[in-house]
Amino acid sequence: MTATTPVLSAVDVTKHFTVRSAVGARSVVRAVEGASLDLHRGRVVALVGESGSGKTTLARVLAGFYAPTSGEVALEGVPVRQRRGRVERGYHKDVQIVFQDPFGSLNPLHRVRHNLERPLRLHHGVRGRAELDRRVRELLERVALTPAEQYADKFPHELSGGQRQRVVIARALAVEPKVLLGDEPVSMLDVSIRLEMLNLLDRLRAEDGLALLYITHDIAGARYLCDEVVVMYAGEMVEGGPKEQVIADPLHPYTRLLVDSSPDPGRGARDRERLFDADADGLGEPPSLIDPPSGCRFHPRCPFAMDVCRTQAPPRTDLADGRWTRCWLHHPTQETE
Repeated sequence: MTATTPVLSAVDVTKHFTVRSAVGARSVVRAVEGASLDLHRGRVVALVGESGSGKTTLARVLAGFYAPTSGEVALEGVPVRQRRGRVERGYHKDVQIVFQDPFGSLNPLHRVRHNLERPLRLHHGVRGRAELDRRVRELLERVALTPAEQYADKFPHELSGGQRQRVVIARALAVEPKVLLGDEPVSMLDVSIRLEMLNLLDRLRAEDGLALLYITHDIAGARYLCDEVVVMYAGEMVEGGPKEQVIADPLHPYTRLLVDSSPDPGRGARDRERLFDADADGLGEPPSLIDPPSGCRFHPRCPFAMDVCRTQAPPRTDLADGRWTRCWLHHPTQETE
């Protein structure tokens, strides 16, 4: 592995699900289409999009929970192989995921100590009581649950939401991963402690050199933590690049919609009215992933849609400073016309 090799990458990953209706008819849900993503040591990529855009499905593919329908996932440049839909245990040691709901992520019948000791036993073979106690104490201290003795023997229901999420992060760190996938890890927490959790993730990224994928629907909030932003819409990646450029000057109309919809105290009253009346302007709802629109999937909601948008999916257009987009507005064939 070279210095430029991503720790974890998705290469043209597609994930489809077959579902049955109440009458037995089969349909295919095209949850993720042709997604490519690189996660590098010590850097944070924010994967942004509204609910149902495919963010969590892609994270589960990267975590090894789902096998891709096509494309591949590579760990340190080596393609990940799955047998009967499962990856080897060693892969989960390197790639950990933190889910949105901390209470649902912890076994409610066991104390915090058990939830942290289990990965130590499975992945590191730690058996001695003194060594387990020492490791548990260190993990709790790393996520700022101190004094550790006060938390180790509590059950999950005895902790606050923020404390439970810290325990979940400590459990992920117990296996000493190279990649941490955060699936909206702060969205269910009180606003007052979200910043604390983001600072914790940033500190762990800096101290351990973790490659971090931060999944969120809040593109403005992602600006605080990430180095790069990738935007997903209806299962497809539509724009990506350094955070400042993407957020300050979005290229894709959907990215512009996300930025304009985020809270902004400086936005005027007329601007707010325009946003609240967006549905009346034809923006509508996201498309069905069982029967997505032809061409660009955003074209039914796009105020700039052209004829080509309705018939042909836009290819990726690479621009300066590491930016790219999938939008006919920025394709060279349109710029020269």
